[in-house]
This record gives sequence, structure tokens and C-alpha cells, in this order.
Amino acid sequence: MAEPVTVLVANRGEIAVRVVRAVRELGHVAAVVVSDADRDSLAARLADQVVVLPGTASKDTYLDGAAVVAAALGVGASAIHPGYGFLSENAEFARSVVAAGLVWVGPSPDVIAVMGDKATALQQARAAGVPTVPGSDGVVPDVVTATAVAETIGFPVAIKAAAGGGGRGIRVVDSAAELAAQWDVTAAEALGAFGDGRLYLEKFIRRARHVEVQVFGDGHRFVHLHDRDCSLQRRHQKLVEEGPAPGLPDATRADLHESARRLAAEIGYVGAGTVEYLYDAEADSFHFIEMNTRIQVEHPVTEELLGVDLVQEQLAVALGAPLSFDQEDLVPRGHVLELRINAENPLMSFFPSPGTLTALTWPSGPGVRVDPGVTAGDTISPYYDSMIGKLVVRAADRAGAIARARRALAELELAGVQSTAGFVGAALADPVFGAAEHHTKHLEEQLDVLVAGLSSSSGGPGWSVAEPASERTVDA
Repeated sequence: MAEPVTVLVANRGEIAVRVVRAVRELGHVAAVVVSDADRDSLAARLADQVVVLPGTASKDTYLDGAAVVAAALGVGASAIHPGYGFLSENAEFARSVVAAGLVWVGPSPDVIAVMGDKATALQQARAAGVPTVPGSDGVVPDVVTATAVAETIGFPVAIKAAAGGGGRGIRVVDSAAELAAQWDVTAAEALGAFGDGRLYLEKFIRRARHVEVQVFGDGHRFVHLHDRDCSLQRRHQKLVEEGPAPGLPDATRADLHESARRLAAEIGYVGAGTVEYLYDAEADSFHFIEMNTRIQVEHPVTEELLGVDLVQEQLAVALGAPLSFDQEDLVPRGHVLELRINAENPLMSFFPSPGTLTALTWPSGPGVRVDPGVTAGDTISPYYDSMIGKLVVRAADRAGAIARARRALAELELAGVQSTAGFVGAALADPVFGAAEHHTKHLEEQLDVLVAGLSSSSGGPGWSVAEPASERTVDA
């Protein structure tokens, strides 16, 4: 085994917990940065070293690249793992990490810059022969040009921020008049959210599915790790992810995998990344939309599907080891679902529900994995993402995985905050999802029906501790 080094985890919540555990399992030392609000977090309790960044706002803590690098140097770290979100896809931060003599756990800063810009990423995909959604050839300079492009490819079109990500910076318009009305508004929002107001256009596929391919490279060998479907989403935020993607013809699936692997090879990718596509089931065609140059929230789907540890592999490759698996080693086994459980109230437009978790007992049993961000007694902070944790299940087939997921949800005991667990359960019971006929807008179209079912049930919008056994038991 390699000599132990200190790895600084530059993140919080469940992904910080996940990375800390991986670092320690590899025999290394895990350090974390935390804000004042996260001093007593689960990640802080599990880490070997903790550096407090004063303040609670993200911009003063987890997004302060200089402070994070200083923290790493202060604890004698050799590497920084950024997790997802925050600074994970910030090319300038990655460059500052490398300039400080530290190992960046991720692809090169240049690759992050190219693939993180949606316009140049599209150009790179086209150069690699990857199918793309019809649209503008890069950034569109003004609304007049945008209108001409839109009329060529046909409405509806999506106006997209070149520096956007995570489903943000997107507006769909159905006419030239609507395009003219939304252009400057979208540019202003993009500038405010990403510091970059540049926009581009894509043809909008109304009933598309969101299918993605996990890739991994060490700079010399590049593999795909099969596919996931993330179509069950609300406002571009994923609720349930699964793998393999259901209903893809074998030839289409093979083409999808190879296109993603080819793109990773074309750009000399190092580490874990995800190539995301829109899949048009009616036309049996897929189109590249973006590449995430980091580990993703839904990486456990792939880990459970293939029996690999992507986070440990990230760390090993970043520290100089070659890929530990070849393409032929990556054979799917069964079907996997990941359910995101957030502290949000579905009856109040999914408004965050911060507070103290007075009870939290996760389910267990065959084929059940939990990636937690908190434990009972912890507080869900109002300052950051409201994720409580992720529930991951695997079974022999998709029907079995859905049944197992519903069983596991029924065993979840959670009190003190409202949560999305009940809503996720209702989404899993939706016959359209069961038949794999859903698309990225299906959940929003059925939202009122699903929420109404929650409000009329005795369980309420969240998930709470079950009734005492004495109240559910009848003597014989």
C-alpha cells in the first residue's frame, strides 16, 4: 500500500462523509473544512482533522478557494477532494490547488474549463463524433442571431447559460416573441448566478428522458461504467436515479456507452466523470447535453450495479495509480435505485424544512445501502443543501428494486423535520414510473396529484417514527 497521506475534503454533508470514509479505508488521513454551522457535523465527527472556516455563508466558507487551499496547507495535506457542487468544477480553483503543490482529485483544470463551458463542451462533443442536440454552434451573440437559429431548428427551443449546470440557467420558449422577451432576462440571470451572461440555444425535446454514462480514465485507459436514468426529476433536480436505464434497445445502449468512452478518450480524461444525454424514445435517438467533471450525487447507483468503489478509485488514480479495472471487468448485476431524501415540505412547494432531527433510523436488510449526511440529533442547517441522505437499493430486476425501495422507505423512521420521503414513495408507486414510460417532465405534470395524495393521507407530507408497536398489536 502507498504511504499514508492527508487528503482534505473540501465539501460538506453526505458527500463529505462518503469521501472521508473512502480516505480512511485506503489508510490515509482524512481532513475536512467546515463552516461554523457544521462544526459538529457527521463529517467533522468522522474526520481525523477538522479546519473551521469562520462564517456560515457558502461564499465565506466552502466557496472561498483561497481559504480552502490555506486549510489544506495548514494540515499538511497532499491532496484535495472537492466532492460535488461548490468548487468541484471550478477550473481556477483547481489551478490554484495544483499551483500550491497539491494533488487535485479530478480531471485537469483545462479539461474542467473546456467541458464546464456548455458551448465549448458541445464543440468538443461534435469533434469526437458524439451526437448533439440541434442548436447553435456555440455562444449566440444577440437575440437577432438567436431568433434566426431558432427558426432554423424549429421551436420550442431552450435558452441555456454557457456556464450553467445542475439544471440551472435554462428557459424554454415556444415562439420568436417569447424568445425576444426572455433573452435579456435569461442573460441577466446567468450573469448573476454564474458570473457569465453568455447564452446558447438547443432544440427542446418535450418528452425526453435523461440518460447518462459514467466514465473513468487515468489519462491512458478510458472506460465506460454503463448507464443511469435520472428522468424522475422536479425543476431539473433529480429525485430518483436508477441503473441500468430501462427500455433502451441493445444497439442504442452500446452506441451510448461507446460515445461517452470516446469523448473521455478524446479529451484525455482523468478521474470520474459523467456524460449526460437526452434520449428521445420515440425516435430512439440520444443527444449529448453536458459533461460533469466530478463525482455525482448518484454515483452509488453505478457502484452497486458494478461492485466498484468510484471514490476510492478517484483517490488512487489522482495519487498516481493506474485504473484498477478494465472494460471487460465492468459487468452489471441486477438493477439499482437511488432515492434522495431531503428536508423539504412537499405541501409547501418543497420549501426547505431546517431543524433538529429528533429521530432518524435508516432501513436495512438485503440489498439496502444508506449514504447519510446526518444522524439523529443533528441539525439540518438553513444555510446549505437540505439533503438528509440517500437510500440505495439493488435487486435482481427493476420490479424487484422498486418493491425493495418501497419496503425500505416504509421502514425509514424520521422525525423533527418534514421530508420528501413520502413524496418519493408516491412517485415510486406511480404506474407510469413502474412501466418506465416517464420522462423528465412527467413528475411536474403529476405533481398536484401526488401531493394531493400526500395531503389526504394520515402520514402527512414527511416521514415520522412509526406508531408504538403496542398500538399496532392485537392479542390473539
